[in-house]
Amino acid sequence: MDKRDALPLSPSSSLRSRSSGFHAPTRTFHSLRPSLPLPPAERRLNVATYAFSLLPNSPLPANPAFVDAATGDTVHFPELLSQIRSLSSSLLSRAGIARGHCVFFLAPTSLDIPPLYLALLSIGAVVSAGNPASTPREIAHLVSLSNPRVAFATSATAAKLPAGLDTILLDSPRFRSFLDGDGGEAVEEVAQSDVAIVKFSSGTTGMIKAAAMSHRNMIANVAAVHSMRIPVAERRRDGPEATLLGMPLFLGVAYTFLLIQLALGETTVLIEGRSGVKEMVQAAERYRVNSLTVAPSVVVEMARWPEPLELVALEYVTCGGAALAEAAAEQFMKRFPHVELRQSYGSSEAGMTTMMIDQEECRRLRSVGRLSPNVEAMLVDTTTGERLSVGQTGELWLRGPSIMLGYVGNEEANDATFDSSGWLKTGDLCYFDEDGFLFIVDRLKELIKCGGSQVPPAELEHLLQLLPGIAEAAVLPYPDEEAGQVPMAFVVLQPGTNLSEEEIMDFIAKQVTAYKKIRKVVFIDSIPKTPYGKIWRAELRKHEVFSCTSKP
Repeated sequence: MDKRDALPLSPSSSLRSRSSGFHAPTRTFHSLRPSLPLPPAERRLNVATYAFSLLPNSPLPANPAFVDAATGDTVHFPELLSQIRSLSSSLLSRAGIARGHCVFFLAPTSLDIPPLYLALLSIGAVVSAGNPASTPREIAHLVSLSNPRVAFATSATAAKLPAGLDTILLDSPRFRSFLDGDGGEAVEEVAQSDVAIVKFSSGTTGMIKAAAMSHRNMIANVAAVHSMRIPVAERRRDGPEATLLGMPLFLGVAYTFLLIQLALGETTVLIEGRSGVKEMVQAAERYRVNSLTVAPSVVVEMARWPEPLELVALEYVTCGGAALAEAAAEQFMKRFPHVELRQSYGSSEAGMTTMMIDQEECRRLRSVGRLSPNVEAMLVDTTTGERLSVGQTGELWLRGPSIMLGYVGNEEANDATFDSSGWLKTGDLCYFDEDGFLFIVDRLKELIKCGGSQVPPAELEHLLQLLPGIAEAAVLPYPDEEAGQVPMAFVVLQPGTNLSEEEIMDFIAKQVTAYKKIRKVVFIDSIPKTPYGKIWRAELRKHEVFSCTSKP
């Protein structure tokens, strides 16, 4: 068995803290959630079949499986099963796609995508996807990493694909005919160790890499989140839950949530990834969704939305993928006091690692929740390599069955990312509190090295959000002759605000030690973000302010 697939150790309860999950002899943190048994590793099983196995055999849920927010069209569970079977058969017999073949998607969100994803997974094909808004050059790079046999696109996006790549158009008669098959069972023996999905890392701190997730990785992730969600779903008495997935389907996290919603028998409302907050809120109101799954930037905009928001059925919001400032979380909870704000932490490489599951946990506004079942962690001092304890900040290392197989065709990156015992080095500086809640301090590679000290940009970004009049902020290193780097801030002001550079710098200076002071402020119209909602620092570094290297 691959060390990365191993379930966490079960340390003696007498040596493991019941409040924090910290095991002193091994200096490791263990999940406070109940451990989950997974299917035997040698059993032939794909993640799509596993997700369906968590549903009651009969009858299937009566509510729709998927709703297209733009058109109102729906797909119910029996119809979804029929589509998957027809597609599986057609993909094998008519498209020449089989186990191990990679398939690349370049298409906007639609009701065609979920059954196609599920059909491909069920026959052992590998799914990968790109952002339709990307340039041909960017898409060519993704294609070179995943090496697909065929692509699925639309008439509007196909021209961006590299020449010579076999392409099937979703809006063509050929694809529609794939859905009209006899619905017969297409049997393909898929091993849990087979690659299921290739996710592309965000690339905010370097070159984009292709992370390969096995069916077992995905099964472990679905099982963990399903176990944390099902007690909440069972408490409902007025029908099944409906969730609006406010993330485009080309994101790796969207694959996971599709599978989880399916396993729970809930309705997933799909919305085009480029939709704004207004469109999302209108769709949430129209379909009376109980939950939203969105990027933190949506939470920020909802909290500041100038018009009344009638989200009468909304019970909780799940957000992750980027840092959410404490001030923004407080503002959201004041505006929506009856809505739980469930922050989470995950990555393309590790899946959903932590999350919050109830009102009590959601009160830890700066935290991203507790470790998911079957996940173990440790914090490592980046200088000495020492394993750290509760309340100490170090690089977060993770191990468990949801951790990726590795980066495709990049052994150098794999060697740098995994240690010999299968621990994944996340590159995130974090700490655990005494109750086992994880707190993200910053990205290790994004630390500003000011003289002999290190400045976490996220700390200053949180402080800037506390200053009335600032809508958004991003802190980056700026070249300095003496210190090497000093903190500088890109700031977006709220309409009608006239804050000056000096006022902003003075506000920060009163709250931090000298080397953390912001030395330069640049006012811009918006902060560029990745589809995950993370600050796109690479894009900010192209700003003309960096063409001047003189001392600020």
